[in-house]
Amino acid sequence: MERLWAPWRMAYIEPSEQEKPAGCIFCALPARNEDTASLIVHRGRACFVILNAFPYNNGHLMVVPYRHAARLPDLNPEENAEMLRLASLMTEALGDVSHPDGYNIGMNLGAAAGAGIADHLHLHVVPRWNGDTNFMPVVGDVKVMPESLPDVYAKLTEALARRGITPQDREL
Repeated sequence: MERLWAPWRMAYIEPSEQEKPAGCIFCALPARNEDTASLIVHRGRACFVILNAFPYNNGHLMVVPYRHAARLPDLNPEENAEMLRLASLMTEALGDVSHPDGYNIGMNLGAAAGAGIADHLHLHVVPRWNGDTNFMPVVGDVKVMPESLPDVYAKLTEALARRGITPQDREL
């Protein structure tokens, strides 16, 4: 079996006690009502969309229920439906601004499955381009991100606005 090592991810997986925010980050960020600073791109009734602060690719975002829930069976039908509806909407918005060739969409349920925040489930939407993997992460211990998070945030909110959807639009 071939093993790939990514030791720089340990700081994300196991931040020091002083770096860990108190409580759940997915509960705290929407409560702040500082969407731009928190990178919350859109708010629905039951879920919100936020850019991943530790993206695997440019435009990597997550759809998160407001309600703290760790397991899929804990979600109610409205949360389940809106999570998928928002993921669909965001693939359209990402397509408008970044023109990816495909997407990875999924959940890591539980720490053993790779969830960095295991107690509040979230759906990842990761844009992918043909050839987006290259030698830099392997040889240079570097992942090249061609755009900053604020630039991606601005493009996505503009793409949603062109579709008539505001960041606070709770009816889709």
